[in-house]
Amino acid sequence: MSKVVHFDIEAEDPQKLADFYGKVFDWKFNKFEGPQDYWLIKTGDKEEQGIDGGLSRKGQGNPVNTIGVSDIDEFIQKIIDNGGNILVQKMPIPGVGWLAYFKDPEGNSFGIMQDDESAK
Repeated sequence: MSKVVHFDIEAEDPQKLADFYGKVFDWKFNKFEGPQDYWLIKTGDKEEQGIDGGLSRKGQGNPVNTIGVSDIDEFIQKIIDNGGNILVQKMPIPGVGWLAYFKDPEGNSFGIMQDDESAK
């Protein structure tokens, strides 16, 4: 069974929002090195229930929840076979894994992520 493994939020002023969530919930923010401004959000220790997320600037994309999958190619095919549409084809997140975005038959958007540290 696949679970939601990551959430996204966005902000006009990422530092202001990071300060807010840090002060209210004690979340930790770490700038991800990549082509866009993106901060990884750590919401607690791995032993605690819950998921971590990410923060981006408004306008860089739509915030979505991401579902962890064991084989991204297999799940892309399952999505298509069951009436979903692939919005963004499989792409590497270097050192993290493979990511794609889809829309379900009712129009809800999600990401799917396969962990793979060798992704380039």
